[in-house]
Amino acid sequence: MGYKKITALLAASALLLSGCSGLSAKRDQVYTDTLFDTVVNIRIYDAADESVLKGCEELCKKYDAMFSRTNENSEISMINNAGGAAVEVSKETIKLIQKGIYYSEMSDGAFDITIGSVSALWDFKSDAPAVPDAAAIADAVSHVNYENILIRDNTVRLLDPQAKLDVGAIAKGYIADRVRDYLEEEGIDHAMIDLGGNIVAMGSKPDGTDYNIGIQKPFDESGTPITSVKLSNKSIVTSGIYQRYFEQDGKIYHHILDPATGSPCENSLYSVSIITDSSLTADALSTTCFLLGYEKGMNLVNQLDNVDAVFITNDNEIHYSKNFQHKQ
Repeated sequence: MGYKKITALLAASALLLSGCSGLSAKRDQVYTDTLFDTVVNIRIYDAADESVLKGCEELCKKYDAMFSRTNENSEISMINNAGGAAVEVSKETIKLIQKGIYYSEMSDGAFDITIGSVSALWDFKSDAPAVPDAAAIADAVSHVNYENILIRDNTVRLLDPQAKLDVGAIAKGYIADRVRDYLEEEGIDHAMIDLGGNIVAMGSKPDGTDYNIGIQKPFDESGTPITSVKLSNKSIVTSGIYQRYFEQDGKIYHHILDPATGSPCENSLYSVSIITDSSLTADALSTTCFLLGYEKGMNLVNQLDNVDAVFITNDNEIHYSKNFQHKQ
């Protein structure tokens, strides 16, 4: 222990003598981009070479190209467009799909990674969004079944040629975890990774205090938080109906689609926020719990270790999971 302490002191002295950074090292660097249909914001608080931030950009763009449902050259699109044939893909794509199957099984299909045939019908980014034709929705729902995914070695095959994968509910969480792993390998202790609301707080704030993360008040256009949570070394992900939606004939249609109906999920929830170590877990569970509804979703969270949740119901009431640890 004595040797390690001396080494650490010498290293700290060297940093002070060199002005706390090398020629290309900087503190508080930010990478901002638009990927995964959202805004990406990664902030490194520690002194780091500029190449570290560049590495974050390269990782994000790599995964955007790999997992996108709408990019015809992505591995997900290759599987979807193969007409039921087996497609050789990367180990990472297989791992992501396996995670999707796991949460599909956990929820007994309330969450289903093969909802791509349905989500392709709904365009929430259009200047004039509209409810799809009922017959088209019914046909798309008939091709939603995660049990039609067959993985063999490094290949993926959809047994229903018209089935489509959509990894949108888990991909950002997976990517946020990989960015965190990369930054840890580069010696970064303090950073904030925000992939459109998929947040990973690495360590605490530079001053040693917890991050204060706001949970948006549903449908408040100013972005005012309805509550906030304190965390460090955790991920928080929120799934809410106010994030992407449109109104038609006085009714709100949002992007969290029910695999059973092919239409936006209807229950008493406005949003679900999950806090845990893994952003992929938080991402998958926030959607899964929303689809399960308040009672079943909260019951699931309360059975899991090291998982906390904030549910906002449609009366704007805030509900915390049983052993919630992150209140102000």
